[in-house]
Amino acid sequence: MVLQVAATAAGAPLVVGGMRQVRARLEGRAGAGWAQPWRDLRKQLGKQRIDPAGTTVVFAAAPFLLAGTSLLIAAIVPAVTTASPLDPVGDLFAVVGLLLVGTVALTLAGIDTGTAFGGMGASREVTIAALVEPTVLVAGFALSVPVHSSNLGEIVAATVGDPGRVASPAAMLAFAALAVVVVAETGRLPVDNPATHLELTMVHEAMILEYTGPRLALIEWAAAVRLTVLLALLANLFVPWGVADAGSGTVGLLVGLLAVAGKVLVFAVVLAGVEVFLAKLRLFRVPELLAGSFLLGLLAVTTSYFLAAPG
Repeated sequence: MVLQVAATAAGAPLVVGGMRQVRARLEGRAGAGWAQPWRDLRKQLGKQRIDPAGTTVVFAAAPFLLAGTSLLIAAIVPAVTTASPLDPVGDLFAVVGLLLVGTVALTLAGIDTGTAFGGMGASREVTIAALVEPTVLVAGFALSVPVHSSNLGEIVAATVGDPGRVASPAAMLAFAALAVVVVAETGRLPVDNPATHLELTMVHEAMILEYTGPRLALIEWAAAVRLTVLLALLANLFVPWGVADAGSGTVGLLVGLLAVAGKVLVFAVVLAGVEVFLAKLRLFRVPELLAGSFLLGLLAVTTSYFLAAPG
């Protein structure tokens, strides 16, 4: 678990930097390099912290709560190994709850600033979260039906033991639903554009406009961790090979670390490449996309029950 959390904490900014570099190359630009997010974080850590007038402890505590829940999710998710000390409580509901806690903390901080941008971004984020979190539960439940458990480690281990699960109709529907959810949860195109500060389009950026210095660095780092963890979870749920189990030694853990790093890299490159050819959806069209992903999740659950029914 320590290895998994440390690798996620150190590698998450590199994942974001790699995605930016891929987009830059596809757009004909040189790019700033893979390590640029780490350089930006170092620069922000050295800047002065400014507290907007009228803000309360909610504004001050939100970055730490977001970072803490992100690290806890990184410890629960079966990325490097399925044998985590948190395995008894590391189920689907815990991950969804922690994601929601971090999102709510940031939205409350946006409201706490009392600015128009903060309230607007918080309103949009809550609308997206209200559709995203149920989709994660439904799609994950579709994967848990054949295993008879909502424990993520058991789901991944069952897929390793029976690779045919990946090609089942229920798994493919669940993958499509979760792919849209990951895009929405991490604020990527076409749901949100992380590179814009236009008031008509921004969602996540609107809530953190008042943050500066170390707190802004913590928020940006936590967002990178959430992106990396969700990509690792998506990869291991549907391409779980290489994940270490309870009997794996040091070599098995290192193989699991290299395997998940490679899968996250591939998923990140594909996501960045697709974003180049996508435009951001109008805000009123986003619920339609998320409702479609929820419908795919429901179809996945229905299909799972039909396939699991005897005879």
